[in-house]
Amino acid sequence: MLEGCRTAQERWGGVNEIIDRWLAERQELLVLFCSLSGVKSFQDSDPEYGPKILKLCQLLVDYVSAGHFEVYENLIEEGRHFEDTEGLKKAADYYQTIDKTTESLLDFNDKYAEIDDLSTLVGDLSIMGETLAHRFEAEDQMIDVLHNAHKHEALSTEKSS
Repeated sequence: MLEGCRTAQERWGGVNEIIDRWLAERQELLVLFCSLSGVKSFQDSDPEYGPKILKLCQLLVDYVSAGHFEVYENLIEEGRHFEDTEGLKKAADYYQTIDKTTESLLDFNDKYAEIDDLSTLVGDLSIMGETLAHRFEAEDQMIDVLHNAHKHEALSTEKSS
């Protein structure tokens, strides 16, 4: 999953500042997630892992929020700008996949923001990993059909301005 993040950043990095920042947040989220997902058991209010769990929750909420309120809107605007009806249709399907993961991820945040009961964290991290993988795949496809598809057109538009 972390390697997929690097590949996406290599593909789309530098093209758009918003996407670059968002993909950097994704990578930070994944690094922290991976460091926690290797733990076999957690103790309630564990001083070693408590701050990491809180940071994971914060990064998760920031990442999800930036996607919904900044990145997806900009991608859709780009598709509209280039009158890409087919790309917008595909993006709507990808968005449905993304949207299905949002509630689950925010529920994770709500459950662990207080770090007072970590008894089910190992299992919840496993589910979260699967959820993030589905979300990242759909997000990458959305970027591909609404941003990469118009990269050359956007550059031409910028040069002629």
